[in-house]
Formats: sequence, C-alpha cells, structure tokens
Amino acid sequence: MINPTDIRFGVREFDLAQGCLHLLTPDFDYDSFADVAQALVNVLGASVVEKEANADLHIWLIDFEGCRMMLKGEHYSTAMWLELLSRDDSDTLAFLASWLEKLTR
Repeated sequence: MINPTDIRFGVREFDLAQGCLHLLTPDFDYDSFADVAQALVNVLGASVVEKEANADLHIWLIDFEGCRMMLKGEHYSTAMWLELLSRDDSDTLAFLASWLEKLTR
C-alpha cells in the first residue's frame, strides 16, 4: 500500500488545445491505482463522482469546484492524466497545471 503522505504530483505535459493534463506520479499498477488517484483527488480538493475500471484503463469522473473532468490512468505505462469534458473549463485545467507545477518546485 502506498502512503498518501509520500505521494508527490507534477506536470508531465499540458496540452490546452486537447484539454489534457498529463501528470507526473509515483509508479502504480492495477491494484495501487486507486491509492494514487485518491491521493491526487485529495491534493486537488476534488471529489469522485464515478469510477470505472477496465482491463488496462481506470477512468474516474471527478469534480473540482464545479468543473467535471476525467481522471484516467493506464497501469501498463503508469500514465495518469486529466481530460476536460468541456472546452469551457480550459481555464480551470490551466489553473491546475500551474498550481501543480508550483507544488513541485
């Protein structure tokens, strides 16, 4: 089990045109994704609306201050990212990218 206080997040790549924020996270596998993802949700002060797990992809619908977005994680590549559901929320994703970058400095 991953200790939530040891988890640090950062920005791997921010693609505003695609509405996608790729994250730097600790390594995770299928079984530990929920621990890492929940730690991110907690850091953001967001809430989980729905969860879905497929063979190789976890998809969580989260709410951050009224902005709903998808938190996705692919355990084979240990890739985790946030995707906007609406381009109207681009400012929120840009804020999160900037805020996470500041946290890791």
